[in-house]
Amino acid sequence: MKKVIVSRLQTIPVKGVHPDLVMSGMIVEREISVEDGKVIIPVHVPDKFEGDLSELQKAIEEKIKPVEGVENLLVVLTADRPAPAAPEPPRLKKRPTEAKGEDKRPEMAPIPGIKTIIAVASGKGGVGKSTTSTNLALALSGLGFKVGLLDADIYGPSMPKLLGIHEHPRIEGDVVYPVEQYGIKVMSMGFFMEEENPLIWRGPMVVSALMQLTREVNWGDLDVLVLDMPPGTGDAQLTMAQQTPLNGAIIVSTPQDLALIDARKGLNMFKNVDVPIFGIIENMSTFICPHCGKPSDIFGHGGAEEDARRLGVPFLGAVPLHMDIREHSDAGTPVVVSQPDSPHAQIYRKIAMQVAARLFPEDDEG
Repeated sequence: MKKVIVSRLQTIPVKGVHPDLVMSGMIVEREISVEDGKVIIPVHVPDKFEGDLSELQKAIEEKIKPVEGVENLLVVLTADRPAPAAPEPPRLKKRPTEAKGEDKRPEMAPIPGIKTIIAVASGKGGVGKSTTSTNLALALSGLGFKVGLLDADIYGPSMPKLLGIHEHPRIEGDVVYPVEQYGIKVMSMGFFMEEENPLIWRGPMVVSALMQLTREVNWGDLDVLVLDMPPGTGDAQLTMAQQTPLNGAIIVSTPQDLALIDARKGLNMFKNVDVPIFGIIENMSTFICPHCGKPSDIFGHGGAEEDARRLGVPFLGAVPLHMDIREHSDAGTPVVVSQPDSPHAQIYRKIAMQVAARLFPEDDEG
């Protein structure tokens, strides 16, 4: 199938660059991902490109979608400048200008239909951020909100596994619809790639894909979009924080000192781009032995709560390291839906109520 795709791409002319997309270097064959009907085509758009990016994307889709075996197609456009014909996005708010000079950071544009967006982040991987995002989204849904969950971890998407989703997003024309599971809407790069195959992309391609997953998906009407951020504080994270109208951010960390150091970096990144910090969650706070029921502080205990107090941000709660959470996450049945009356589900629900109070203070007052 890949050879057919490449041959079709070679028939698309590129004005001002080269006779076709492949020969121009705008599309590199080895970067095209073709797995089980899911096709991802990265496009590098040079400064000298004279065409319209939206028209280019449409031309690629018209050539590739009819190819036999193509079930899902994602065209990722990476450019150093916006499309010439693209309208200027509406400004959500004007960022404060510091005395040292004009603020050059990108303006943010609202996402149609989405009332609020909360980012769940960590300074490093392996702290249970995605499990926390999933259960938080489900707990918010349980409170009666319309909730979406965006898996923004391009290199290590985990939402299809955590939520037991095996279907692909519905695509009608140029519109992608999120998959619905357990009452929430979900979008992840994992829907477009095989679980065990690595995605080898450069930074600009990742940023472009994230923007498409955020803005080119028909989310419908949502009260809350939970954004499961990729770990770290690099270009992808900074771009998402700057160009997505975030109402607040939650930092997830384990209690150990090494994790807390990175968590502080993530917290400061959001502060530097004027995103309110809703609080810190201490994950894997205490290990509860499934045999004797006694607690063991494998990663320490209380470190995140102490950090929150020292940094002057709310401490949202401590989630234990428990077999039930791990087993249900691996099975695609998160504890908030599979064990709604369990102590673990109650912890996530209490965190969700604190988040809802920050997102919708008028409802809390009423």
